Amino acid sequence: MTDAAVFTFGFDASVQLGDFAVRWQTLGIAVAVLAGLAWCALIAGRTPAFDTWIGQRADGSDGSGGVWHMRRDDLLFIVLGVLPGAVVLGRVGYGLLHADWYAPDWRQLLDPSSGSVELTGAVVGGTLTGIYVAALLDAPVARWLHVAIRPLLLILALGKAAEVLGGDGQGLLQVNGGFTTAYAGAGPWGSAGAALPAIPSQLLEAGMAAAVLVLVTLLGWRTGLRRADGRLFAVGLAAWALGRALVATTWRDEAVLGPLKAEQLICLVVAAVTAGASLAATLVIRRRGRRGVATPALS
Repeated sequence: MTDAAVFTFGFDASVQLGDFAVRWQTLGIAVAVLAGLAWCALIAGRTPAFDTWIGQRADGSDGSGGVWHMRRDDLLFIVLGVLPGAVVLGRVGYGLLHADWYAPDWRQLLDPSSGSVELTGAVVGGTLTGIYVAALLDAPVARWLHVAIRPLLLILALGKAAEVLGGDGQGLLQVNGGFTTAYAGAGPWGSAGAALPAIPSQLLEAGMAAAVLVLVTLLGWRTGLRRADGRLFAVGLAAWALGRALVATTWRDEAVLGPLKAEQLICLVVAAVTAGASLAATLVIRRRGRRGVATPALS
């Protein structure tokens, strides 16, 4: 540490495992995904798979065979279904972020060795194809969305924190003032000029995702969003997208529309659509309530 406001990391970016060198960041992301999947399976085992009152159990007369909770084997197929959507829309989003590079030949986006994926697009794309697979399985889509939002936010928070291990996600360079981080090790690091003090955008986003996770947990515990009807997912995704748009102000990308960067525009569109979907669902539920349609208190 060379300055009170600059934290310098000097560890190696990789660890040697036998004949293979594995990046710490890759290991960190793998741990984040495994933790999220394990938590998702745990929540699924505690969530009813049908309209029921809290504490009520199936007796088999509904065709469930006495299995009252969400099926964990469906989770495996849904996770596999998430992958293609995440890759496709993630690549499209990455192309939008770097339109000047890909515009001459958009076919470069088909080359997996060219660039990476854009996170917001990957989350949205994975959600869409996951919904599609759940529908094919005749699984309760809204309930799976309710189950998935907290594990998803956990993965996003831990995954962003793991970028610190690879020097990825560094923000604007800061010469004077503010909390900054820099990398002194051999690398190779994921950000250009990693040795220079910069805003740790990846840590800011990890903290933001963790804060949204706490918010979603409280909403799912103390409000009407505890009903497993999918609205909690939409609210959580909208809050995360808005937070990501705010964190993106610290990125090194150039503005494309007024003061807004491409990632901020993508995030604002996602936030608007998901917030609108949650509001529309709430209006439908209230309208059904006024018509006297029974709506049990779901866990």
